[in-house]
Amino acid sequence: MVAFKNRYMVMEVLLDPARDLLKDDPITISQTNIAKAIKESILVNFGECGLAASLGSFQVKYVNPITKLCIIRASREEYQKVWSAMTIVRTIGSCPVIFHLLDLSGSIKACKSAALKCDEAKFEQYKLVAGDRHTPEINQHMQNCLEKIKLMEH
Repeated sequence: MVAFKNRYMVMEVLLDPARDLLKDDPITISQTNIAKAIKESILVNFGECGLAASLGSFQVKYVNPITKLCIIRASREEYQKVWSAMTIVRTIGSCPVIFHLLDLSGSIKACKSAALKCDEAKFEQYKLVAGDRHTPEINQHMQNCLEKIKLMEH
């Protein structure tokens, strides 16, 4: 039996810096929105054949709407195509975005540790920016997101 080899990309979704970070986002960053934007970019830039080849193991494994961190899985053969398509994405919905690669790994274990480290650091930064507007609900949501990373499997 042959195991499928995957690459895991820990990506940061950078929103338009001109807008207020604490204001409600015009679009919620979700697994569906990110996957749709990446698939559209692959289709436009690599055609139907490129999209079909990339979809084999493509999956948005995790998204944190607070810290704007996501984990994307792609096959070892197609990860460069997915990565390049992500760098070309400029909007999700009507919200201008830029994808920034934080970590690239070949195992879910290494990806989880990098994502936990990045997510915790970004949440600490978020708490400093939010100040007194930081609520227990947001803290609980963040803890749930961290638990999702810890429980993540292939």
